[in-house]
Amino acid sequence: MAIRVYSFLIALLLLASPLVQVARCQSDEDVAATEVVEGSDLGIVGDDTQVFDGALDPAPGIDTVCVFPKNAAKLVPAGEETELLVGLHNEGEAALKVVAIHASLHLPFDHHMFVQNLTVQEFYNASVPVSAQATFPYVFAVSKYLQPGSFDLVGMVVYEIDQQPYQNVFYNGTIEVVEAGGLLTIESVFLVTLGVALIGLLGFWAYGQIQQLSKKTKRSPKVEVGTKTTDADMDEWLQGTAYAQSLSKSKKKK
Repeated sequence: MAIRVYSFLIALLLLASPLVQVARCQSDEDVAATEVVEGSDLGIVGDDTQVFDGALDPAPGIDTVCVFPKNAAKLVPAGEETELLVGLHNEGEAALKVVAIHASLHLPFDHHMFVQNLTVQEFYNASVPVSAQATFPYVFAVSKYLQPGSFDLVGMVVYEIDQQPYQNVFYNGTIEVVEAGGLLTIESVFLVTLGVALIGLLGFWAYGQIQQLSKKTKRSPKVEVGTKTTDADMDEWLQGTAYAQSLSKSKKKK
């Protein structure tokens, strides 16, 4: 019975443990040499605002990368700002003008299940010449009411080449939304409680085993070793000997 209980608790602990999500994004070292465009004027359009209608194609020769600075695990606190960097590499035939960066949040198992439109960040006077690369910051925040868990983030950068709009997807991967303002979450509290309960159950089982062993030790019969039997056997073996005769004479004198 105890083994079944332990197996159930261990299985429950494994099911409750968080799954590690691996997102497709370039490492910090890959864009360390790119220029971060901070001097360009930029504007912010509020959340849940769709400003780019229709699907735009990427321009040939334009490559994009992204980095979550000092956040390799892609942890996004709900209700708090998170920054990522978008890198653009222009190997096309003309300079490009960055228009905006925007993103959206989806359920990981179905991208048609839309969760939230994130901030649209517009840029002014931001351009990337031919055979050059630049990095643009993008700051977003998911809703503080969003339940912690894994979600898919789809990020896009919109730009123009010769007044023709284009769009590249710079990130399409998983992020982990966590509760803001502390290390404790509902899941961590549950795991700690489950661990304490498991340790207590093991301690109770060990205490029961010790009690059973002590009871068995108390019930074991005591073997008394006497001297009467040993003396009688000794007298029987010494009968007829000189030692037995001298011993009997000494007893008579007493």
